[in-house]
Amino acid sequence: MLYPMTVEVLHQVFSPYGFVEKIVTFQKTAGFQTLIQFQSRQSAIQAAGALHGRNIYDGCCQLDIQYSNLSELQVHYNNDRSRDFTNPSLPTEQRPRSSQLGYNDPSGLFGFQQPGAAYGQAAVIAAAFGGTLPPGVTGTNDRCTLIVSNLNSDKIDADKLFNLFSIYGNIVRIKVLRNKPDHALVQMADGLQTELAIHYLKGAMLLGQKLEVNFSKYPSITPAPDAHDYSTSNLNRFNSNVAKNYRHCCAPTKIIHISALSPEISEDAIIEHLSEHGTIVKSKLFEASGKTQALVQFESEEEATEALVCKHASKLEGSTIRISFSQMQNI
Repeated sequence: MLYPMTVEVLHQVFSPYGFVEKIVTFQKTAGFQTLIQFQSRQSAIQAAGALHGRNIYDGCCQLDIQYSNLSELQVHYNNDRSRDFTNPSLPTEQRPRSSQLGYNDPSGLFGFQQPGAAYGQAAVIAAAFGGTLPPGVTGTNDRCTLIVSNLNSDKIDADKLFNLFSIYGNIVRIKVLRNKPDHALVQMADGLQTELAIHYLKGAMLLGQKLEVNFSKYPSITPAPDAHDYSTSNLNRFNSNVAKNYRHCCAPTKIIHISALSPEISEDAIIEHLSEHGTIVKSKLFEASGKTQALVQFESEEEATEALVCKHASKLEGSTIRISFSQMQNI
């Protein structure tokens, strides 16, 4: 969800399929969710059939629609988070409201204006995390270099560290220390990104060992033959769709998301490519926004992490695949 969702936006999207009685929005670990109650069952069926998999904005805010177990929504307030269209007299619950931009200019799939540059970078990043940054992440840190220790020195290298740390920001340089091969320096593009890497990776299991991630006393990594430079790498994930990439930041999970796959790829080929890294419990091949993608669930976070660090940016049937952690609970 790159841009804020309000009751008004959701109502505009769903009301063409029938009278919308109630809308409730909420934030969960898996992301922003909403419950929408129609006056008739037929309207809900039509809306689900027409809108599932569609994007509200061009290239983002893709709708994943399922039927709810609830038979009736309870709405206590009419505000930008919930609305009972059958009872306009409900209180608004007076509390400070976040500023919302207008969605008036015709553009995108449903005719909403994309906030773009007017929506400040800090606000976009905060919105990507549901309005507030993760606990302990200030966004004001200016230290860009990390010291990563307790690495598996027999199996680790700069590229594997790049594959993992690039989930949380763009990588400038990485240096595995010659005199301490279980230590490495990782320089990221800015201080917020190093904060996110510490928040999500400290204590994570990587190649059989528990990672220790802290700020380094060095402000940067000096260019040298043993310092790998990634500053111009097209594999850095935060060169475009920055807010979307921040939205995908999370601690390692059992499920990995694979994109940039060949359209002709088979599920068996994906499993064969990844199975050396652990026990695959489930997998799913699907198409989203016209592109072939996959979800693969391992038995443990550690196995999924190994698959990511070893196979992100690897070649599979002629395509350089991209791997990230999925925040889904199951496939």
